Amino acid sequence: MAPGSPAARRRAAPRLLPALLGLHIFAVAFALEVSVGKTNTVMALNNSDVLLPCTFTTCIGFQDLVFTWYFNSTEMIYHGKIKSKASEPFLVGRNPRVEFVGSTTGKDNNISIVLKNVEFSDAGKYTCHVKNPKEKDAQHNATIFLTVVQKMVETDNTVTLIIVGVVGGLIGLLILFMLVKRVVLFIIKKTQDGKKECLVSSSGNDNTENGLAGSKAEQKAPPKA
Repeated sequence: MAPGSPAARRRAAPRLLPALLGLHIFAVAFALEVSVGKTNTVMALNNSDVLLPCTFTTCIGFQDLVFTWYFNSTEMIYHGKIKSKASEPFLVGRNPRVEFVGSTTGKDNNISIVLKNVEFSDAGKYTCHVKNPKEKDAQHNATIFLTVVQKMVETDNTVTLIIVGVVGGLIGLLILFMLVKRVVLFIIKKTQDGKKECLVSSSGNDNTENGLAGSKAEQKAPPKA
């Protein structure tokens, strides 16, 4: 059978599949990951500064890494590069109101930015793109949504406090009821045990007075012959 024949290729295919699957799992496990934190939403006051967080992790290191921030997927607001883990990012281009506040020489690869003098028109989607040449220029990204408000609204927790108070009160009453119930049952048991002791004692006294067998009544002397 010729090595390049269809039959030979069909026989080799099952052996290649596990190897390809293993390579895919290896690539996924060591792929670069981008994160904007535990939540993907942030709220800012009009005319204030707001932090847009972004970090990345990689198990294979990076070289000449490129990162870019986009507003609503189209407008580039910051573009930077990082030579290696030993160097800080350097600016390629940015919006004048955007400032880089991250660092990549420490424990975390932080590529966060600050958007200054936020306006209502700045509300929208901000995407952090990262491209690592070591992964054959595979691109990874994470998105955070910005909401701009005139003033922060204080959350009214009155209803929550009332609910917590009512539930706590009910639990307290239930515990008190259980304690009272146990005390009452204990008193009833003691009372019943006392009554039983009295009945036993009374029965013994009655037997003694009637001269029953085992009593301590004086025996009459036998008549003289």
